[in-house]
Amino acid sequence: MLRLSLTLSLLGSAAWADAPKVVTDISPVTSLVAQVMKGVGEPFQLLPAGSNPHDHALRPSEAQALDQANVVFWIGDALSPNLDKAVDTLAGDATVVSLFDAEGTLHLASRDSVIFEAHDDHDDHDDHDDHDDHDDHDDHDEEHHDEDHGDNHHDEDTHEDEHHEAGHGHDHGADDPHVWLDPENAKIWLGVIAETLATQDTTNADVYRANAAEGQAMVDQASETARDLLGAAEGQTFAVLHDAFQYFESRFDLTALGALSDSDATSPSPARMAALRDAITEAGVTCVIAEPQFDPRLIEALGGTLSVTEVDPLGTELAAGPGLYPELVVETARRIAGCGQ
Repeated sequence: MLRLSLTLSLLGSAAWADAPKVVTDISPVTSLVAQVMKGVGEPFQLLPAGSNPHDHALRPSEAQALDQANVVFWIGDALSPNLDKAVDTLAGDATVVSLFDAEGTLHLASRDSVIFEAHDDHDDHDDHDDHDDHDDHDDHDEEHHDEDHGDNHHDEDTHEDEHHEAGHGHDHGADDPHVWLDPENAKIWLGVIAETLATQDTTNADVYRANAAEGQAMVDQASETARDLLGAAEGQTFAVLHDAFQYFESRFDLTALGALSDSDATSPSPARMAALRDAITEAGVTCVIAEPQFDPRLIEALGGTLSVTEVDPLGTELAAGPGLYPELVVETARRIAGCGQ
């Protein structure tokens, strides 16, 4: 028994010693990579919990991790333009994977207007009440729509225009960078992460692929739970301080009235603030979704009587590890469902 335990211990140590040095950017990506690497190694996360991915400046220890990395998984410069040069310079010898640009990743156009165009009824959706079989869902990817036009598009050419895939030459500035909040993107990325690591570390290729399949099932389960929770919010309209939740709204058929700041988190102008305040009053909206670091003065400027529901798109307060991403999906749904309740 002692000999067997020692052998397993040595094998485990060898696996950890031989694991690629993997660097990630934000907690949701770290969680997905941790799921794929489970039993083999752990990724190093560049952006500390609570930091702003839009403008984070690297610390020396983070720069060193990039320099030593074999593989880098990050959303990309669409989310973190400040990191682009550092990744190119310091991780020059590493395999760098921008998940934003990964083949099959679904994109939505950034919404520049203060007030969003109303979501369509999704009558072509084959009834959202039945989601037991994702294949019967006729691939929910088809529902993603360009918010700037407010139309459902069914022909293949138009669909490709709306959902840019890696290598199709899309302009990062035209697309909302918060792509991880669509669970279908996370499922695609689990496969991308597994195949990338399998190429780097052939010894553990089967482990990576099995872990990715397990992770995809976990994301499916989280999506079903989220949809059940959101049944309580059917027909509810809310406002957001920062337009970070469009992918979640689209995937789960939620209706946001508008945002105080757009997807790049720029400070709102007085005119934008006044426009949203007037729209909130006219629509009778009673709840606004804010991220944990929100400025209470912004709520006061919008009317002061709104209830506020904090939702963190990065899952900063959730337990780190493989379970963070599925829990982020569920917790986001739970909090939105309780908005204004």
